[in-house]
Amino acid sequence: QVQLVESGGGLVQAGGSLRLSCAASGRTFSVYAMGWFRQAPGKEREFVAAFGWSPYYADSVKGRFTISRDNAKNTVYLQMNSLKPEDTAVYYCAARNTIVVKTTPSQYDYWGQGTQVTVSS
Repeated sequence: QVQLVESGGGLVQAGGSLRLSCAASGRTFSVYAMGWFRQAPGKEREFVAAFGWSPYYADSVKGRFTISRDNAKNTVYLQMNSLKPEDTAVYYCAARNTIVVKTTPSQYDYWGQGTQVTVSS
């Protein structure tokens, strides 16, 4: 069983930056693919970024967001730069029981509680 706890959300103006963190429990963090998803009101949960052997990004955030992981700290990060109002959502951290990255929420086994990111125009 893996428990995930996100932190780092908040309110920021358009063009600003935030860094989200996701701390995972367990001793085998390095074998999990870690992902970030987001869900805006009235919309489906969507893929943002993931890190298995290497990072992978949704087109909408490519060049603005950077995902990284520190296996020694059991933590994955999402650095978000040049934020836009359309990035406003609840951001969720997720983990898969394999190092292979997927982009569909149903293919992830563990989820955090989510952290709100609000970008004002």
